[in-house]
Amino acid sequence: MNTGAKRPDRRDPWGIWMCRLSGKWEYFMEKFWIAFSYGMCSLWKVEIQSCCRFWGRTYFRRAPGSVIKIGSKCRFRSAPWSNMAGLNHPCIIATLKPDAKIIIGEGCGLSGTTVSAAQSIVIGKNVLCGANVSISDTDWHHVNRQEGRASVPTAPVVIGDNVWLAMNVVVLKGVTIGDNSVIGANSVVTKNIPANVLAAGQPAKTVRNLTKCN
Repeated sequence: MNTGAKRPDRRDPWGIWMCRLSGKWEYFMEKFWIAFSYGMCSLWKVEIQSCCRFWGRTYFRRAPGSVIKIGSKCRFRSAPWSNMAGLNHPCIIATLKPDAKIIIGEGCGLSGTTVSAAQSIVIGKNVLCGANVSISDTDWHHVNRQEGRASVPTAPVVIGDNVWLAMNVVVLKGVTIGDNSVIGANSVVTKNIPANVLAAGQPAKTVRNLTKCN
């Protein structure tokens, strides 16, 4: 039944106009950044499949002799306007040493996410990384800086399919996260997380099991 009440948005024509204008601007900017990012992948010899989308500049750095592979239909949000949760920095995908590898499966979504590998980081399919997630397989440097960088500990990171890493999650070296698991916001993952669980905390621990919907 029509009560004659107006929709709230119809009382805000300026807001409607601004949303439409912003949508068109973002559409054209997305097209630009897609073309730019595929060009940068070509220059850096990053193997990237089709139908990936980019909002803002994703920074790619591939160390000589290393490998970066990105599956199809991935989404990279680097511009602040592309994620209203608030991005602190653009996406960064970087290998740090020869023979290092980064593998990102198809259908992943990254927002202001850093993936830095000195050895190996493998991310499965349909993984979602909330704003400002950081994934690294190295300690970067010793506590005592005089020890240098040559023997900095590294250990592979594996993230399973359909994992959700919420805002500001940090994943450290040597960690495996099982399929379908969710890591709560601001968590620091220092040890393995099994499949099909919700984990949270610093360090992250299993909070409860997640039941898969049929």
